[in-house]
Amino acid sequence: MRPTLLATLTLFAAATLAAQTPRPRITGISHIAVYTSNPAATERYYTFIVGAVKMPDPENPQGVKYALSSTQYIEVLPLPANAGPNRLDHTAWNTTSAEGMRKYLASKGWQVPASVNKGADGSRWFAVLDPEGNKVEFVQPNLKAKVTAPNAIGTHIIHMGFMVHSRAKEDTFYRAILGFKPYWFGGMKEGKIDWVSQQVPDAHDWLEYMLTSGPSGSGIPANISQRQLGVLDHLSIGQVSVNDAYAKLQSEGRLVDVRNDGHTQIGRDGKGQFNLYDPDGIRLELMNFHATEKPCCSPFTAPDPTPSE
Repeated sequence: MRPTLLATLTLFAAATLAAQTPRPRITGISHIAVYTSNPAATERYYTFIVGAVKMPDPENPQGVKYALSSTQYIEVLPLPANAGPNRLDHTAWNTTSAEGMRKYLASKGWQVPASVNKGADGSRWFAVLDPEGNKVEFVQPNLKAKVTAPNAIGTHIIHMGFMVHSRAKEDTFYRAILGFKPYWFGGMKEGKIDWVSQQVPDAHDWLEYMLTSGPSGSGIPANISQRQLGVLDHLSIGQVSVNDAYAKLQSEGRLVDVRNDGHTQIGRDGKGQFNLYDPDGIRLELMNFHATEKPCCSPFTAPDPTPSE
């Protein structure tokens, strides 16, 4: 059956809209939102150990914002009754225009809310679901709201990672629509890909697909534990020297009664790192901005983040 003139015009209009709607810049990580079952212990962790500044949550009055800078923070929310082992609510990316991003995603056929929200701090934001159902926010920060965290062990969240089942499926959103660009991939063993890192299109912060939780190539088990999932769902704070940061945490007594690896190490990507964990098991990875050894598996294909970003 031949298409009607109206149907043809509708398809043409939709194609024209998609072509004419530009993507606003994605300028880096905004925040990661996690759940807590023990707010007091979590507050000690993020304020004393990490050194973030406690502030009102601009998006959810029941939550707390732990700020590292004017544009990056950790959002902590009450644990929902149906959370199971999951302690990750969402990841969020900064953009130059929340409304522009909402319209851009709509032009690509992505399901978006009818309007953006206004945060209590003057930011604007909205949330969507990625192809695997992970909640993702796009935040237009209020750049006039200045925040400093003088005691922070680092002020730049350089990447976030979460459990991913299908690299190809997630790529249809992050790569094909949002324009994330390859950075590095690797695995616990040569020939296996366990981690895929790709940077935002307009800066150097990155997203890490966590493709496995066990021996390389084992996949992600359906009955994953809270502890295992907390290793996959993580954030990373950049360091000029992880060894110096670790020594500082030790000398200031910040690692007492805190689960951590007890030592620094060189990751498979050739960068120094140190892992510690919040009271509910979400991993925080201190990571050097630059590799000091040759990475396994693949070369870096984009510039590293820097302390000045």
